[in-house]
Amino acid sequence: MDLFENITGHENIKNILGNNINTKNILHSYLFIGEEGIGKKMLAKEFAKAILCTSENDKPCEICKSCVEFNSNNNVNFNLINEEGTAIKIDQIRNMQVKIAEKPINSDYKVYLINDVELMTVEAQNCLLKTLEEPPEYIVIILITSNENKVLNTIKSRCMKLYFNNLSNNDVAKVLKEQFDMNNINDSFLDAASGSIKKALLIKEKSSEYEQINKLFDIIDKENLVNFINSANIIYENKDDIYNILDYINILLDIKIRSNSNNSFKFANCIFTVEEVKKRLRANSNYDMSIDYLLMNMWKEINSERSSRY
Repeated sequence: MDLFENITGHENIKNILGNNINTKNILHSYLFIGEEGIGKKMLAKEFAKAILCTSENDKPCEICKSCVEFNSNNNVNFNLINEEGTAIKIDQIRNMQVKIAEKPINSDYKVYLINDVELMTVEAQNCLLKTLEEPPEYIVIILITSNENKVLNTIKSRCMKLYFNNLSNNDVAKVLKEQFDMNNINDSFLDAASGSIKKALLIKEKSSEYEQINKLFDIIDKENLVNFINSANIIYENKDDIYNILDYINILLDIKIRSNSNNSFKFANCIFTVEEVKKRLRANSNYDMSIDYLLMNMWKEINSERSSRY
């Protein structure tokens, strides 16, 4: 079995990590960077399993005690850290540091995987920095982020940074078919997924709601502003899911940019509007007024030749 052959895509990164395993040149810290839902965490866990595998040959072997325990989420030398509530807090990192001081059991390594590093408080990141600067020889720390800009430069400088590209449409279709039994996937669905398995599954789960958003884009250049806004109840009524809806709108806008070069600037400006609405909502602006702003500005941008009449 080839190393990481069960992971779809990311061939360059798999080659780098595989070479680290095969040459026994395991670094102390890695930073996996890329969009959500493209396989960063899955590859990180396979990498961790391979590091801890006790086989002298193929890694991970899936049959040694370490691999069996890893697959049953019971390997004492592997620890996964996720956010508590909405953040990864300093106490979590301090607890990790206490455990790091304890040597691995029946292994050369202990591996810590910190998911969604962008959710770490600044205090937690500064606390982690102390471990990254002087890690014990047996420690490997794998950090995962979908927003590199929220990770301190001092942390990034102490990690091997690996940038993950979004999956190809063929790779997305392959994963959906093999792991989620989804067949007959059309190209528009794959384009909307934008190389992310997470987005693809979300679109499938919310297919009825998102179909209504598709219809909004079908009428945006055909209806007047009032009728367009009155047709947008799906957005006004889904406050709890608004960020996913806004992400989906951006996906549709990106598709239009790629397929409509003459008016691409209009759709690009609409993306700026969507991002502005996200900022307003995160700043606790009035929800309905924020959606009014979104719809009015998108309509005006798409219909710029005639919007002066409304």
